[in-house]
Amino acid sequence: MGQALARSVIGGILWLAAALLLATAASAQTGSEGLSPTLSAIKTAHAVRLGYRESSPPFSFLDQSGRPIGYSLELCEAIVEEIGVEVDDPNLRIEYVKVTSDDRIDAVLQNKIDLECGSTTANAERGKRVAFSPLMFVAGTKLMVPKGAAVSGVADLKGRTVVVTKGTTNEQAMHAVDKKLSLGLNIVTAPDHEQSFRMVADGKADAFATDDILLYGLIARHKAQEYFRVVGDYLSYDPYGIMFRKGEPQLSAVVERAFRKLGSNRDLVPLYNKWFTARLPTGERLNVPISLQLEEAFKAMDDSPSGNN
Repeated sequence: MGQALARSVIGGILWLAAALLLATAASAQTGSEGLSPTLSAIKTAHAVRLGYRESSPPFSFLDQSGRPIGYSLELCEAIVEEIGVEVDDPNLRIEYVKVTSDDRIDAVLQNKIDLECGSTTANAERGKRVAFSPLMFVAGTKLMVPKGAAVSGVADLKGRTVVVTKGTTNEQAMHAVDKKLSLGLNIVTAPDHEQSFRMVADGKADAFATDDILLYGLIARHKAQEYFRVVGDYLSYDPYGIMFRKGEPQLSAVVERAFRKLGSNRDLVPLYNKWFTARLPTGERLNVPISLQLEEAFKAMDDSPSGNN
């Protein structure tokens, strides 16, 4: 019952595992020792490859020493622990592989990474190609503008330049709102969030459109609260998940079991607070309390059958 509730909050995410496909996949897509292809490869390599982002604080970013850290990476580490149980190897090595917003899906599809641990929106379109974990965050597209700019929403940007990070749902959202409101926006792309941020900082764009939490994270990381602000209504709804290969029911079950264990141990809210309300290892503090929707999703996982037995 609780498990069904946990899945239902994800809304548009496809949990498409039809009974016939499950039966086929479970029998056809198994490797050595009855493991699915990804799990079999992990067991052989004694390693799990985690895709990380360089500039998506607090989800996935680099600390002062260049080490990948973040909320999403901690969730992935919990999944790695559960994979270790599944493949009977408690000492799996973690290999970090850098991905961008533009190549992260291909990195999963082309078997370059096993789990993508960033700030990726789980939607129906992407769900046709890849699989996602249960909900880990809810965000939406907003705008970052210079503090002195006379901009309170997207309508105030008519005919002006807006930068988006290539390969994001925010890029689609801005083209959709531009068309709907006939704003004549000059929508340009940058390869990552850091470079999108720099375009506004350098005066090459009037606004940066991406998920609100990422904007707050970048502003905090640059200690730029007196220079930039986040404005406007939400231009999209973006539920986040950990991304992995589709068509492997065994891997999907392991990922869900890891989340259920975190929920049953009541670790999800403290983990959230560590990265969103407490001071980050890099010194800044976001002060973004957990949303009611996300808290309810975490409670649903807490109510689901315990994975501790």
